[in-house]
Amino acid sequence: MTWLGHSTVVLDVEGGPRVRLVTDPLLQRHAGLLRRRGERPAPAWRDADAVLLSHLHHDHAELGSLRLLPQVPVLTAPANARWLRTKGLRGVGLGDAWYPVGGDAAVDGGADGTGAPVAEVRLVHAVHGHRPMPHRPNAANGHLVRVGAAGGSDVGTRVWVVGDTEHYPGMVHLPRLADGPVDVALVPVGGWGPRLSAGHLGPMQAARVCAEVGVRVAVPVHWGTLHAPGGRHVPRGWMDHAGAAFEAAAQRHAPGTRVVVLRPGESWSTA
Repeated sequence: MTWLGHSTVVLDVEGGPRVRLVTDPLLQRHAGLLRRRGERPAPAWRDADAVLLSHLHHDHAELGSLRLLPQVPVLTAPANARWLRTKGLRGVGLGDAWYPVGGDAAVDGGADGTGAPVAEVRLVHAVHGHRPMPHRPNAANGHLVRVGAAGGSDVGTRVWVVGDTEHYPGMVHLPRLADGPVDVALVPVGGWGPRLSAGHLGPMQAARVCAEVGVRVAVPVHWGTLHAPGGRHVPRGWMDHAGAAFEAAAQRHAPGTRVVVLRPGESWSTA
């Protein structure tokens, strides 16, 4: 996996037929009024097989970035998928069922019967309704990804792409939904300002979620990338705080979780 900043992660499944998934692609220099610290990300996102989209806030569903992936299926909630299709994008609405990606999986209709998918994706719940948008649907979700032929004992790695959310009681059931333990979680730990609104996880809450779910490896995202105009240094150093704060909180509250803190552009592998 390669973190490109904010909530954008490129997940590469290798060791057989390659599959590339991109989460909440923010690939442009900025996101609307929000400014990106540093340059636009390197094109590690090219040749994606699917986009995993959590919700339609502009820092997660930036249309200019999505249009750099024009024929790639965007896997998200049905209401979001319908809206994306009105914008000429390939929105695919998911539910509770697993959606196959790669191998001999059909692009928009599941497996075609000639072989097994490389990965499977399904939606999971998220609670992120604090800032409703009048002109876009407000559905929010996370994703579960499992790598392997058909679930069960054949699964190699299970990834939870948390998406923007606050804690909710059903998180404890995620290992059951994934048919096994959550090996890796992409956990939001900050935002684009020094204060978080409702519907987000801060470093302490994110650590406690990892302990509750039993996450084996956690990679903090949604921090250190975007800021409001003029707000990069107010207060000084806030953009660099959340990753280290999450790592420290996990040592106290989630000692069974290994934390991997990346910088934008850095990669980490389960191999």
